[in-house]
Amino acid sequence: MDFNLQQIASATMILFAVIDVLGAIPIVIDLSNRLGEIHARKATLVSGSIMIGFLFLGDSILKLIGIDIHSFAIAGAIIIFIIGIEMVLGIRIFKEETTASVSVVPVAFPLIAGTGTLTTLLSIRAEFKLENIIAGILINLVFVYLVLKNTKYLEKLLGPGGIVILRKVFGVTLLAIAIKLFMTNLRVI
Repeated sequence: MDFNLQQIASATMILFAVIDVLGAIPIVIDLSNRLGEIHARKATLVSGSIMIGFLFLGDSILKLIGIDIHSFAIAGAIIIFIIGIEMVLGIRIFKEETTASVSVVPVAFPLIAGTGTLTTLLSIRAEFKLENIIAGILINLVFVYLVLKNTKYLEKLLGPGGIVILRKVFGVTLLAIAIKLFMTNLRVI
């Protein structure tokens, strides 16, 4: 294994911005009030399984349908860009669905391990080594668990203004990441 701290840090920050668990605090609070208690451990384990499974199987699925990783990375960059626009401008392009199993759907999927996260995983796989991405996923899962476990406390601590500021900062970060991914993979193609 070839762990690289810079790649781990980059993968962690990219996934942190895409997962945006801090920005999801208001959504998580609303879901728990409307649909019942969210089990932090269950939601974290399910979302982690989805992310790691897609990290390993996503490339095979792409090959099966004849799409190269760089084309997928460009498509992912466009999705990441849209998510960044959503966060910065406060608009919703992607819709969230709700069901009775709140810890798994919609919290684990698609809120934590949604399209943006899965696309990002394959996109960064074109740039980073697998073990560094897995380390980034695991670091994010620890953070996701802590946030889900302490959502109500964090809401009181940050206040509405603090949550909005966090979403805007992560949105601008995502826009920059999307542009970098797009340009890097466009040069390869």
